[in-house]
Amino acid sequence: MRLDQFLKWMGWVATGGEAKLRIQGGDVFVNGDLEQRRGRQLKAGDCVQMGVDSAEVSDSLQAGP
Repeated sequence: MRLDQFLKWMGWVATGGEAKLRIQGGDVFVNGDLEQRRGRQLKAGDCVQMGVDSAEVSDSLQAGP
């Protein structure tokens, strides 16, 4: 799953455009590191943080449709 998709799936942003702005604005961290690539491919175990919210990517999200 891509980072921008994950933010939408978690309900932290409402649209892809909002995800893009938050990521490029320096509001998103992956595994403690600032991430500014909205297309970053997440893998199981990655920890994503945006503001006070944080979540770990689970194996079930990697299966896809």
